[in-house]
Amino acid sequence: MERKPCAPVAAVPILLTTALCLAATTAACGTGDDTPRLRAEVVATHPHDTGAFTEGLEVDGPVLYESTGLTGKSYVRATDLATGAELARADLPVPLFGEGITRAGNLLWQVTYHDGLAIARDPGTLAEVRRASYEGEGWGLCTRNGRIVMSDGTSTLTFRDPETFAPTGSVRLTSRTDTRLNELDCAPDGSVYANAWPTEIILKIDPDTGDVIDAIDASGLLPENDRTPNTDVLNGIAHLPGTDRFLLTGKNWPTTYEVRFVPA
Repeated sequence: MERKPCAPVAAVPILLTTALCLAATTAACGTGDDTPRLRAEVVATHPHDTGAFTEGLEVDGPVLYESTGLTGKSYVRATDLATGAELARADLPVPLFGEGITRAGNLLWQVTYHDGLAIARDPGTLAEVRRASYEGEGWGLCTRNGRIVMSDGTSTLTFRDPETFAPTGSVRLTSRTDTRLNELDCAPDGSVYANAWPTEIILKIDPDTGDVIDAIDASGLLPENDRTPNTDVLNGIAHLPGTDRFLLTGKNWPTTYEVRFVPA
């Protein structure tokens, strides 16, 4: 069964699914703790492709990289951050289900969901350079201090070599240990931000210790009247270099939100 659709089938109201996903916030992330709380303050909005089932989002200089999922609909795309113009695109062949991406040195790595396959791409053309294998599921990726950080749908982050994709270590969350870490962003301060699937909570994590530094409530970004039966969960976080802002979006969302994280 494909994990990623959290959206309802046509006969089930959007509000029911939203309620279920929000209820999972408490169960999956264990909100009964003393983790500092922040919220996402919207600074600006940008259009987002409603056909993009977002699995990975990363900004590298003037380029925005986005990867999408679903079998037969998975691709990775590079666009001009300022204009939105498409610079390059690579589609994944069936039956591959695309997941997270990250720029690591002279490579752009992309993982797949069930296939245990990581694809190294040329960051400019997105052409495939080589492949590597791994055990378990692939969810999110980001790069920190010369190491790739990978999530697999559990509360554990795995570190990988940026050239070979071989594992070099791991860390598990010290709290909220039922969280299913999804899309990742490695921020300039050394922390890792992670979408907690299938909720609207983002965790700020110390990847050296596994401590959860902040829990960010990003609920309510997408208005109910902008949701359709295809609208799915919040997923996609990317720091905007040189600022205190992040880009947030979701699967099949019509909007990307430029936000700051401020006290709740």
